[in-house]
Amino acid sequence: MALKIGLERRSALTAVITVVGLLSFLSALGHHSEAGLDVETIVTVEGTVTEFSWRNPHIYFSVATTDERGEAVEWLVQTSPIISATRRGWTRDSLAIGDEVTVELHPARDGRSYGLLYAIEKEGGIVLGTAARPASNRPAAPQPTASTTSLAGIWMANRDELVNYPGGFDGFFEAHLLLTAEGAAAKAAYDPLGAENPESQCIGRPTPAMVVSSDLFPIQIELDDAANTILIRSGFWDEERIVYMDGRGHPTPSERTLSGHSIGRWDGDTLIVDTTNFADHRSPYQIGVPSGAQKHVIERYGLNDAGTRIVVDFMLEDPQYLAEPVNHTRELIYSPHLEMPRYDCDPEVTRRFLRQ
Repeated sequence: MALKIGLERRSALTAVITVVGLLSFLSALGHHSEAGLDVETIVTVEGTVTEFSWRNPHIYFSVATTDERGEAVEWLVQTSPIISATRRGWTRDSLAIGDEVTVELHPARDGRSYGLLYAIEKEGGIVLGTAARPASNRPAAPQPTASTTSLAGIWMANRDELVNYPGGFDGFFEAHLLLTAEGAAAKAAYDPLGAENPESQCIGRPTPAMVVSSDLFPIQIELDDAANTILIRSGFWDEERIVYMDGRGHPTPSERTLSGHSIGRWDGDTLIVDTTNFADHRSPYQIGVPSGAQKHVIERYGLNDAGTRIVVDFMLEDPQYLAEPVNHTRELIYSPHLEMPRYDCDPEVTRRFLRQ
């Protein structure tokens, strides 16, 4: 029997649209903003899989069906990144061309046959893990079973210990950013389904994004005493930063890069990282608020006494767009059993959400 959420199924291969009151469980799915997608509407599509693309930043599949007039229509369905889908039990073989499926999705507001996956069931009652099942919609919570005496290693947050913001990454910044008039105007003018969305060019999201996304994507720290540097790497958009520990200052303001320029120092056993010289970014917080030349981030990384966790906090300021600084603290659990898979954003796949 196909999935039903607050609606009755019509005949096979028919799209049914209904508005339902629901709590959005998109925190592990959305990597471009929910803006442009109607998350209060669920469209149910019954049809045949015509494509299954196992690539980042989103897995996509297409479903051939007919509309209420009996005309052929093909829906393009966006799902999560590979790492999130894998944690919910998906594989490259989860879908195949010719599979009969019932799909529930949040449709694009512009009327295109495009949507964000909410739930899916294959013929024969085979259910794949999705946002409709929150228990399967996240990785297993990391547990502090290992310890270390150094910041070096792989670290990940336990989502159960964090505030759950509807919308996940989007929701965190919606809740924490107090905008200037310029920031608010830029956010209001932003088109997340248009080419100005940096994701359409595989442009990632620089720090503090790696900390905010650490419940889904681990962080790796490597200490290089010989070079007097520290490498901080995230599984989110493959961000890597070299932190220079040799006492140098920041370069001139004209030298700006996507990840900025990071210098560090030790305060006892706590690593303090100061990052400036960020290149302009149209939407580093995924909600259409830009960042510019005045963006500045200070992070602190401190190992707890048991060596099982690090306490990470950051201060983010950007007076051009943010009316006041953002401060946040969380703990990351030492997770040496985890790997750091590449995100490897595919330039062709990343543009598929764009309005044609």
